[in-house]
Amino acid sequence: MENVKWINGSYKEDNRIFDSEFEVKEWTEALYSDFVAYLSDKNNVGYVTPDEKVIKYLASLFPQWAVHNNLQIGVCTGKTAINGQIIYKIWTVKL
Repeated sequence: MENVKWINGSYKEDNRIFDSEFEVKEWTEALYSDFVAYLSDKNNVGYVTPDEKVIKYLASLFPQWAVHNNLQIGVCTGKTAINGQIIYKIWTVKL
């Protein structure tokens, strides 16, 4: 997870657990402009959230966004416990 630009903290929704798949889809698709700025600069980029649904949806979007920008990436995921709460992570690795 070295050299990862974490896209977090700018929005109140970053720490939200969404109620529906529709909300997750809307939120994650809205993050495109935040991620693509770093992906196109050849950086690894990541996101952290307490909502596993967001990570699962981003896992399907990251490869699409990379292809759209003519990039080759791998997608990694992980989780950790902070103060008893599971926090999910996803990040890219340039290939």
